[in-house]
Amino acid sequence: MTFERFEDVPVWKDAVKLTAAVFKLTEDGRFRFKGDIANQIQRAALSVPNNIAEGFERGTTQELITFLYYARGSAGEVRSIFAVMEQMPVFDDLKSQILDLKAQAEAISRQIRGWTNSLQNSKISGQRHLNDKSKRMFEQGKKRKEFAETLKQYWQPKE
Repeated sequence: MTFERFEDVPVWKDAVKLTAAVFKLTEDGRFRFKGDIANQIQRAALSVPNNIAEGFERGTTQELITFLYYARGSAGEVRSIFAVMEQMPVFDDLKSQILDLKAQAEAISRQIRGWTNSLQNSKISGQRHLNDKSKRMFEQGKKRKEFAETLKQYWQPKE
C-alpha cells in the first residue's frame, strides 16, 4: 500500500499516540528532581514520529529508509529509558504504564523494521527519481498485477 501523506501512515499515527502518552506520563510529579529523564524521554519519543515525517517528505526512498532508521533508534532509546525507570523505586507504582508504553515502542520498532525491509526490496527509487515514463511504467505494472489477481479469483483449474 502506498500513502500520499505521512499523516496517513499507521506507524506514524502510533508514534504520535506514544509521544502524547509519554508527555502525559512525565507530567507526574515524581519526574521532578530526577535529572533530565523526563526531558530525555520526551525528546526521544517526539523524535520517532518526526523522523518518520521528515523521511517521508524527502524525495528518495534511500532518504526515507535513513530517517526510518533514525526513528527506530529513537524508539529504542524510549525503551531503554523505560528500562532504567523500571529499576527506580520511585516509579514502582507506574510499572504497568511503563510496561505498556515500552511495549508500544517495541511494536513501533517492529513496524518500522517491516516498512524498511519492504522499501529496501522496492524497485521505486523515490519521488525525486520518478519521471513521467517511470511513473507510467510503475502504474501499468500495478494495473497488470491487479488484473492478474482478479483473474485468479475467477479461474479455477479443472481437476
